[in-house]
Amino acid sequence: MASWFMEAKVSASDTALLVIDVQESFRIYSDADVPVFVERVQRLIDGARALTIPIVQVFHVSDSGPFSIGSGLVKTFSQVSLVPDAVFHKRKHSALIGSGLDVWLVQNGIRRLIVCGIKTEQCCETTTRHASDMGYAVDFVSEATLTFAMKDARGNNWSAAEIKARSELVLDRRFARIATVDQALAGPAEKQAA
Repeated sequence: MASWFMEAKVSASDTALLVIDVQESFRIYSDADVPVFVERVQRLIDGARALTIPIVQVFHVSDSGPFSIGSGLVKTFSQVSLVPDAVFHKRKHSALIGSGLDVWLVQNGIRRLIVCGIKTEQCCETTTRHASDMGYAVDFVSEATLTFAMKDARGNNWSAAEIKARSELVLDRRFARIATVDQALAGPAEKQAA
């Protein structure tokens, strides 16, 4: 049986890069993995721009705290250079709920999404699952996502690497192709196999 992403017939002209929640609001967390994350996200943004793939920036907003517009933190990470083709604000984990992104994707003939951003297991994973269920081919660029260590309800500590591995496990070949920056920029799987 062919994988879902092998069946999708998409090209760079119907692909969009989603840069999810790469915003200063997340500076409240540890900066340990930020330099590697920033390098990979920037490489993905620069590669998408060179291929004329539209770049969509999504910000998470709330009424108060570091995610409120008034906080001054709902802006692109200072180390990331990004001039998006479209910007959306979301209030839910999925970038496709209540932001207008879903309409923009249809209006622009987008059929394939490249997902990167913050946090791996929350907004990036949720958007990926939602997009897949809506029929989009999705490349989940785990190496260009960022998350932070957590403790679960049982008191177990989970490293950022373990959380990313879990997201990759549950998404791979079910909801997305787990792709590196280079694989995502090279195009859909069927193009790479040719």
